[in-house]
Amino acid sequence: MTLRLSFLGGVGTVTGSKYLVEHENHKVLIDCGLFQGLKALRLKNWAPFPVEPRSIDAVVLTHAHLDHSGYLPLLIKRGFRGPVYCSRATVDLCAILLTDAGHLQEKDAEFANRHGFSKHKPALPLYTEEDARAALERLRAIPFDQDRRLPCGGTIRLRRAGHILGAASVQLDWADTTILFSGDLGRFDDPVMVDPVSIERADYLLVESTYGNRRHDKRDPGQVLAEIVSATIARGGTIIIPAFAVGRAQSLLVHFHQLKSKGLLSNVPIFLDSPMAVDASELFCRSLEDHKLAEVECRRSCAVARYVRSVEESKALTADPRPKVIISASGMATGGRVLHHLKRYAPDPKNTILFAGFQAGGTRGAAMIAGADSVKIHGEYVPVRAQVDNLDMLSAHADADEIMRWLSGFKAAPRMAFMTHGEPAASDALRHEIAEVLGWPCMVPDHGQTVELA
Repeated sequence: MTLRLSFLGGVGTVTGSKYLVEHENHKVLIDCGLFQGLKALRLKNWAPFPVEPRSIDAVVLTHAHLDHSGYLPLLIKRGFRGPVYCSRATVDLCAILLTDAGHLQEKDAEFANRHGFSKHKPALPLYTEEDARAALERLRAIPFDQDRRLPCGGTIRLRRAGHILGAASVQLDWADTTILFSGDLGRFDDPVMVDPVSIERADYLLVESTYGNRRHDKRDPGQVLAEIVSATIARGGTIIIPAFAVGRAQSLLVHFHQLKSKGLLSNVPIFLDSPMAVDASELFCRSLEDHKLAEVECRRSCAVARYVRSVEESKALTADPRPKVIISASGMATGGRVLHHLKRYAPDPKNTILFAGFQAGGTRGAAMIAGADSVKIHGEYVPVRAQVDNLDMLSAHADADEIMRWLSGFKAAPRMAFMTHGEPAASDALRHEIAEVLGWPCMVPDHGQTVELA
């Protein structure tokens, strides 16, 4: 019997990654992500899961970002009882990310009910912090570059993908067939993260295409960061940086440390206002095998900011009129403490809202970068008069050239390459590039599509 591959998320969008592989009566789910961004996507999180969760034998996570792991508490709440395999750093990061996601969903529902701006009476969280903690009990850490037998009989092997701590490409060998899931590919020659590992062969390939139609800005991110921060401080403004708490926040700290070491921005106070980012930064300094920094450099970089943990400290920071830099989650301004800072600082033209990477369609980040005059936060429209910029060269995703560089490591063409985890234009551009340059058979699957793998 052939294998069946179903695309349950992460196609036509950069969120909600879920890929189901079936053989006979067994099922393995690769990634278990939340849909984010446009309301039509977010509503998919509330819909019944396409297959009975209890029928899934195992889940394998490529990495901990919520668009790859954030649906896991709900899958378990709805009946999944199997193991969840991933790298050690992914286990540690999920302990931070999933519990924070459950906590924030509870707080957002409570806030909506208290202020009466939700259409739902009452507003409910998708899942709770308790649900997230229950999900953590299912996680099983496995090493890189070693085979692990699955309950269904297949074998998985994790290969380093760069991107963030613990990120992996997943090789699944099952029924005499090799399927490779790229996960999110990191950058080559990144100053912080390890390079993605080249892989020589697979019968079938699922490759991410977030930047499949773009090349990253080649300018030095440190220099651009220094110019934007200096100009904002000179006019008496504050810089708000919505940054992913895992990965991007730590890269920003490294750049700020390097700038201050050169005598630049020496008098500019920097605040990291995200308990999750604070925890992730501490983990970053313990996970030396996952990045290129020596421990002393890592700890000095993480010490460049003042850490803000309590809600009271965060409120005081929002009210503080002094020029400063505030790094706060989330990276696309979809939730978290950064929303309170945006409400305070976005209406003033002397301030700067500085994004640091890809902004998915339907997010506040995408709207602001596109020039929106206002964005809706907590049920009210907030004017955007601050300068808005984006350091897309800080992205943790490989761009089109880097994806092609990774693909060039293959010694033979796969039977089929599927473009996933990209918005339609990006996925189709990468499909065309692979077909023209490498001559491989390739396609962009549709959401919910199932294909049989010979």
